[in-house]
Amino acid sequence: MNNNALSRQHPRAEAGTGIDPADLLTPEQAAQLLGLSLKTLAAWRSTGRHALPFIRCGARIRYRRSDLAAWLHARQSTTAAPAVKGAA
Repeated sequence: MNNNALSRQHPRAEAGTGIDPADLLTPEQAAQLLGLSLKTLAAWRSTGRHALPFIRCGARIRYRRSDLAAWLHARQSTTAAPAVKGAA
């Protein structure tokens, strides 16, 4: 598919947004990918408990697959418990 065909299918795909419509996931898909319930994902989104990026498209919510991967990578830990200040 050439760039002209892409811009006809997704007019904003080349508008400098950096968002590929094929990369967008529904909340159901994002919850499944993260191993969470849909209710937990909605609670995190509404309370801001975790800084999980999302996109609001009118009344719809979408997640970029790359944002979810980056969020998971940032939360990666090599120890079972966080270090405690002052512990020797």
